[in-house]
Parts: sequence; C-alpha cells; structure tokens
Amino acid sequence: MIHRERRGDVAVLTIDRQERRNALDLDTVRVLNESVRDSHDARCLVLTGAGGHFCAGADLGGVEGEHFVEALRNLLLSLTSAPHPVVAAIDGAALGAGTQLAVACDLRVAAPAAKFGIPAAKLGLMVDHWSVQRLRALAGEGPARAMLLAAEVLGGEDAHRLGLVQRLGDLDAALAWATEIAALAPLSIAGHKLALNGAPREEFQAAFDRAWASEDLAEGMAAFRERRTPQFRGR
Repeated sequence: MIHRERRGDVAVLTIDRQERRNALDLDTVRVLNESVRDSHDARCLVLTGAGGHFCAGADLGGVEGEHFVEALRNLLLSLTSAPHPVVAAIDGAALGAGTQLAVACDLRVAAPAAKFGIPAAKLGLMVDHWSVQRLRALAGEGPARAMLLAAEVLGGEDAHRLGLVQRLGDLDAALAWATEIAALAPLSIAGHKLALNGAPREEFQAAFDRAWASEDLAEGMAAFRERRTPQFRGR
C-alpha cells in the first residue's frame, strides 16, 4: 500500500507494507511509480516508509520474472527525472531495492539507526548497472565496493559522514527541509537537477535560458532589492 499526502507544496509518499518491513512486490512498485508521476505538480516530494523502516528490499516472494526488474527500473527513473527535488526520509532498513530507492532520490535524511546495504551477493542476485554507478557516485568508490562486493551494511551516521546522507534526522526533519526547498525557485532547481543527472547540453541550455528569461528571476531580484522573501511561481 502507498499512502499519498499533501502538505502545502510538499507531496509525501509512504510505503506501507509493515508486515514485510516495506519490502517491494510488483504491485507496490507499479503503484509507487504512478504516485511519483502524479506528484509532479508539487514543489518537493518526500518518500518514506511506515513502521520504522524505509524499505527492506524486494519481497522475494513476489519478484519472479523480468517484470519486477523492469518495473523497478521505471520507478528509479521516475524518481530521478521528476522536475522537483525528491527527499528520502530513511529509518531502519534501506536494503537492496531500498538502497536503490534511496540513491534514486536527490537528497537523503536518515536516522542514525538507518541501515544501507546491497545484499545481492548473499542471494546470487545483481542490481542494475545504473544503480551501481549511482551508489558509487553518491557514497564513494570504497564504500560502494564494500557494499556491493562484500555485502557490508552502512549505518546512518557513517552514511552521513561519507555524504551519502545529507542530514541526520527523522521524518519531521525531512518534511521541514522539504518545505524550505519548496519555497525556492522551481526553474532553477529543475535546471540544476538536469545538470546533476547528466542531461545533454542542449537540454540543460534550454532550462538555463528559460530560468534567465523567467518571471521568477525578476521576482527574485526584486525581492532581494526590497529585502523581502520572494514568491516564486515556476514561470
């Protein structure tokens, strides 16, 4: 089950399969993907899990065949390609597909007790090439190798120290940060996200030109001169 909630300009999606520590089956992945796509009118999205865990990975009783792998890949791409920032609020287990979800998000807030890991080598599985490269880019070469080749688990505090996690805290901390982010200029954020995700130069240049010609730029400059908080509208 996926719970959807709106808190002003912030959309909140909660994975709720507590009896399986929020492990993902095919139906959950598909519904979550639809929910991510349906949140595109938000200024920021927070992804979390219910009952003290983020996501304990793939539910091995419900991932037979190629359909799950394809659906998970589509979900990861939806998270990375969303025009707004996506913040993962992580507590407890974020293992296997849970770590894949976490690294697909733009920013991560985690409790010290959070656990990141890719135990694929304990099961004879592999994660996709994109997830390997994304984990290496965010956690660093050494930690990524330990997680993928030795199935080591990384705690929340160590993940924060390494930069995989940007802030230590709970869901409330993630929501507070998301609310701050939602007040920033959407066109600026969307353009920077394109560059961070390696978009083609032409696509980035179009976003750059749009931001520099936007009403939001005029509003930002006026607010700076008038010493007030800008009201950005994404146009």
